[in-house]
Amino acid sequence: MTMATPFHFGSCSAMAMAQTRGQAAESFRPDRLAGPPSARRFSSAGMARPQHRSASQATRTQALSRVLLSKTRAVAVESNQVESPQQPPEKEGQSGAGKYYFVVANAKFMLDEEEHFKELMFERLRNFGERNRERDFWLVIEPKFLDKFPSMTNRLGRPAVALISTDGPWMTFMKLRLDRVLYAEFEAESLEEALACNPVDVKFSTPEQWVAPYPKYDYGWWERFLPPTNQQ
Repeated sequence: MTMATPFHFGSCSAMAMAQTRGQAAESFRPDRLAGPPSARRFSSAGMARPQHRSASQATRTQALSRVLLSKTRAVAVESNQVESPQQPPEKEGQSGAGKYYFVVANAKFMLDEEEHFKELMFERLRNFGERNRERDFWLVIEPKFLDKFPSMTNRLGRPAVALISTDGPWMTFMKLRLDRVLYAEFEAESLEEALACNPVDVKFSTPEQWVAPYPKYDYGWWERFLPPTNQQ
């Protein structure tokens, strides 16, 4: 004899309500309203947030990046790149009025004691050769223009040597690099006037014992940087 399965109206109603709620929840999922996964970002609560930036924010970010990059490039400059954006200097031996900058000290310090000066000069000369530029710097022993600076000459040991150039920014660098030198500028009607000097022999005593970690400079290394009429 087959027993009839009891029918519970309440349990069927509960199952139907649960199924209806599940379908409703499925149709109203928040992630479906927020668009595709690539266009949303989820918080810790699982709610979708749109990921976007305004045009003004993007523009400010790009401007800031350009400023930081320009500052970085400005700092990363080698010493042989310190030059002014001025017109190319006159060729050696050509006349030309203009402004000249110089640093000056006694000959012993400039030519025989300062351990970096020779390297700086030859590095500058090599750089000009690679760029095919006419030289705009010279060494002058006992320059005549010092007569225009009586307060400066009273502080100098003699004979004196001046490094002269038409490149103001580079001369500022050399003043800071050499340290124990005097710096000034003057006007001249020609290159010959700016480089005029009083002939004098430069002699240095040889030390009995050389203790520096580098070899002593050869006598006369500076002759290559003298004005053309004064080169031996």
